[in-house]
Amino acid sequence: MASKPKYRRVLLKVSGEALMGSQPFGIDPVVINRIAKDIVEVREAGVEVALVVGGGNIFRGVSGASAGIERSTADYMGMLATVMNALAMQAALETLGSPTRVLSAIPMSSVCEPYIRRRAERHMEKGRVVIFAAGTGNPFFTTDTAAALRASEMNCEALLKGTQVDGVYSADPKIDHNAKRFDKLSYKDVLANDLNVMDASAVSLARENQIPIIVFSIHEAGGFSDVIHGHGAYTLVSDTEN
Repeated sequence: MASKPKYRRVLLKVSGEALMGSQPFGIDPVVINRIAKDIVEVREAGVEVALVVGGGNIFRGVSGASAGIERSTADYMGMLATVMNALAMQAALETLGSPTRVLSAIPMSSVCEPYIRRRAERHMEKGRVVIFAAGTGNPFFTTDTAAALRASEMNCEALLKGTQVDGVYSADPKIDHNAKRFDKLSYKDVLANDLNVMDASAVSLARENQIPIIVFSIHEAGGFSDVIHGHGAYTLVSDTEN
């Protein structure tokens, strides 16, 4: 693509559900390989990329808690699910020749590195894709909050959330065909109107560190690269006019 990337370093948040494709649960190899190709395309454009992957395709802490598992235990099970997804994404990226490191907030040295901020920064400076696994390492915090936290720690210029739809809507567009799509929103708009972007703690953390949140469809091949170059359909959540 001829245009210059708008950002030098970004963090991409992908939900576990996005990795399922049309399957009822688990990982769809076709989907994970397409996402990996999109990440490689952005990296080859000179952008440093970090990644946070959810675990909802394998286990969701909230639903586990509602099924009778104690909430903290259920959340830790969800964190372990994110490690499985991170390792799958690492394998897909390295198959495409992209050097990748998985750093887990819960130490498990046999399969990945423990999360150390300075080490993660060094990996990114060397051009490696860094995948942050196990959320924040604490129960009661979502992977959205983990994404905002890691984006802040890594001094990322943008936090991109790949979702099922091409931006933020006033209601679920799959249910309400009259739902309004937004091109731009402020952090305050998102919080005040309880819009389904990320949870409130994630939005507040991004706002505090002035990291724009960009919501786009992860299901469009090349969509990640388009957004990085300022093209395509997306919603920008920011307090500045860019």
